[in-house]
Amino acid sequence: MEVAVLDITGKDTSRKVELSKDVFGIEPNDHAIYLDVKQYLANQRQGTHKSKERAEITGSTRKIKKQKGTGTARAGSIKSGVFRGGGRMFGPRPRSYSFKLNKNLKRLARKSALSIQATDNNLVVIEDFEFDSPKTKNFTNLLGALALDARRSLFVLNGLNTNVYLSSRNLKGTTVINAADLNTYGILNASKIIITEGSLEGINTNLTK
Repeated sequence: MEVAVLDITGKDTSRKVELSKDVFGIEPNDHAIYLDVKQYLANQRQGTHKSKERAEITGSTRKIKKQKGTGTARAGSIKSGVFRGGGRMFGPRPRSYSFKLNKNLKRLARKSALSIQATDNNLVVIEDFEFDSPKTKNFTNLLGALALDARRSLFVLNGLNTNVYLSSRNLKGTTVINAADLNTYGILNASKIIITEGSLEGINTNLTK
């Protein structure tokens, strides 16, 4: 698949790049995508939820009524979960929601996501660029030139570019990452994916090794 390379003003540079069929042209695996997105979202959970159980409630430990002869159920502690103000039975405890996925499955999921976006013509390749200083205006001008003002966009750069990252940080709906940090959720959550020409080699290397 050949894609035209644009400059930062949105104009065609009259050059084209070939997107690897092994990365951008595979048959998508929906289950791999599901598992990778599930893991990504699970990793965002803090898992710090906690409720007090009967052993943690402050209250008297005396037996609140005699064992027999009341006509009601036995009750040994006011801190029992059946009473108002008692501990919660089987309440949430702190835990980790993370789980393991094989590297090959995660690569398959990311290639599937990129292939879906490529099929839907949501990939844009632009030449490598830098900003002299971190200014949000520079990045908004870039978004306007690429007609991305009202869209969720994902910019994939070749390595760390501090000025570009800081220029985009205040813009809602725009994410800037390195090629090595591509993830399935970010790919599918974006309306347009803007890939710099220099990052294509890194993407191909990371997803085919």
